[in-house]
Amino acid sequence: MLNLARSHAFDNNKNLSALKRLSGGFQYQNNPGLCGSEFPNLEACSADYDPNKPEPLGPNTLWKKSFPQSVNLTEPGCQKQNCQDRSRSPNAGIVFGVVAVAVASVMVGISGFTWYRRRKQNIGSTCRELESRLGTGQVRDACKRGASPLISLEYSNRWDPLGWGRSWSGTAFSQEVFETFMFNIEVVERATQSFSKVNLLGKSKFSAVYKGVLTDGSSVAIKRIAKTSCKSDEDEFVRGLKLLTTLNHDNLVKLRGFCCSKGRGECFLIYEFIPSGNLLQHLDVEHGRGKVLEWSTRVWIIKGIAEAICYLHRSEGKKPALVHQNISAQKVLLDYWNNPLLADSGIYRLLADDILFWKLKSTAAMGYLAPEYASTGRFTDKSDIFAFGMLVFQIISGKTLVNPVIRKGTEAVSFNEFVDPNLEGNFPVLEAERLGRLALLCTHDSPCLRPSMDDIMKELNEHSMSC
Repeated sequence: MLNLARSHAFDNNKNLSALKRLSGGFQYQNNPGLCGSEFPNLEACSADYDPNKPEPLGPNTLWKKSFPQSVNLTEPGCQKQNCQDRSRSPNAGIVFGVVAVAVASVMVGISGFTWYRRRKQNIGSTCRELESRLGTGQVRDACKRGASPLISLEYSNRWDPLGWGRSWSGTAFSQEVFETFMFNIEVVERATQSFSKVNLLGKSKFSAVYKGVLTDGSSVAIKRIAKTSCKSDEDEFVRGLKLLTTLNHDNLVKLRGFCCSKGRGECFLIYEFIPSGNLLQHLDVEHGRGKVLEWSTRVWIIKGIAEAICYLHRSEGKKPALVHQNISAQKVLLDYWNNPLLADSGIYRLLADDILFWKLKSTAAMGYLAPEYASTGRFTDKSDIFAFGMLVFQIISGKTLVNPVIRKGTEAVSFNEFVDPNLEGNFPVLEAERLGRLALLCTHDSPCLRPSMDDIMKELNEHSMSC
């Protein structure tokens, strides 16, 4: 551009020299648009042309006559060093807009994902918190209102045998009964002080038992069972709970209610609390070092246990005939007045098969398992009667282990060999003999030769046994 301008300036200088040589021969009137200096017949230009100036037609040279002075060809703020080609401005704007939209989209996506994750976490924690304050069914309703479909699906797939979506119509276990027995997890936790070790009464392979105090001030024993120890079929589990609610006898530990926590994966059975422990604590008492049960108390306990088993074996109303399957001295609890109460009746209906097998081995080790089970693999009412006969031996002898010496002493009516020496002879001889004979019949190797519970109750009631 600069060389071209210099070439134009050189040509103009040659033209001016040519005009000067024409002098009077040049017709100025025929060229009204001309202006210049050193020519008398030409009008003076507003910006005199100086041929001595370098680059007279350079990029900064303007002749005012060519443009009105009111016209401003320079954009405001546009200086030599920062003015750019305006033809590129639209493309730059489009590129900038596309980049801005892309960045904004990415930011919105990140923000949305972060919000979703936080919301999912909050809903999960809210569900857990709600379950500690509400019933299982209420938790389901509250969480479904706020959870996404994925969260609801995850929640619904968890163990929930008492979900409110289950139909209770047409069964003994009505909705009204359900509400009567149902406890929420907050009540259970408060009663046990969040399952404090101070309140732990006992623990086994499949459960733990805690003492608790309800809001009404009543004491309860809460059996805590993991869902892995329960039947995996929820319908079968619920049928077991239905059975427990039908049991009602003075010599059975009363079920107050239950709670199934989906979040914890645990089931809680709430029973009335029996303060004086179990019968096992009154066996193998060393002379002079513990409380010895009087003879009349022992007879009372035997009769109470017999009544409880007789009730289980009978079908009454909505309660079907039931075999206990786990009768032992540990399952016989005593209250303040030494009334016997049989615990864990029907609980086998809730437990998984591997847990039942483990309990079976424990029962066999203590001598309560009927010998025919080895060949049949089935529990019957005669299985319970065998275990009852073993209990009678234990109560009379005061021993946990019923050895052959005790059996032989009973057969020979040798009281020194089968009656607890801690009684020091303070017992009715005939009554001791009849109870010994009853224990032998109940533990006969042949189940057919064992008496029924009705026959046992008749035997206990016909004779004037001390109370």
